[in-house]
Amino acid sequence: MDLDQDTDNGGRSCCSCCLSFIFTAGLTSLFLWLSLRPDKPKCSIEYFYVPALNKSLDAHSRLNTTLNFMVRLANPNRDQGIYYDDVHLSFSNTNSSVANYTVPRFYQGHKKKAKKWGQTLPVNNQTVSRAVLTNGSAVFRMDLKTRVRFKILFWKTKRYGIEVGADVEVNGDGVKAHKKGLKMKKSDSSTRLRSYFPICVLMNLLVLFVIR
Repeated sequence: MDLDQDTDNGGRSCCSCCLSFIFTAGLTSLFLWLSLRPDKPKCSIEYFYVPALNKSLDAHSRLNTTLNFMVRLANPNRDQGIYYDDVHLSFSNTNSSVANYTVPRFYQGHKKKAKKWGQTLPVNNQTVSRAVLTNGSAVFRMDLKTRVRFKILFWKTKRYGIEVGADVEVNGDGVKAHKKGLKMKKSDSSTRLRSYFPICVLMNLLVLFVIR
């Protein structure tokens, strides 16, 4: 009888230790996630120039329909680096696609900013003139699409999709109307970064409380 009771007590003690370990591990994982969770990079358009829309140039110079631009990608994370896949940029107006450009993949350290300059020709020269509005200005849509992995300590996360964009107004000098950087906002199809991990942890903790 005593032997059965000792066995029962030993089993309960072992089970209690296991549950305590899992509970502690879950809380530790949650606190680690809260302290190490990464933020997605901040993207902005710092420079945009279309010579063909510069009214101060002569007629010959205005035949240059290239799109000249600079995109800044900032890593806001204090402890995590970012591995970028190829960064795909697309330019369009209300009527059709204008041009495409690809920035080769690269790595960005924590709290670093990368300035990516580029120049591309439109698919059709007429698409540039079609972007001009009745008031003399022009509006282009610039979209950025890529996938990133975060370097956290000694390991890398899975890939997350980044899709952001902004409308760029170009004035009579052919340059971006707003002097400050134009923030590119995320689209609805951009992958959420923070949803899956805390939900899993909280579900595990809930199961533990139910078992107890």
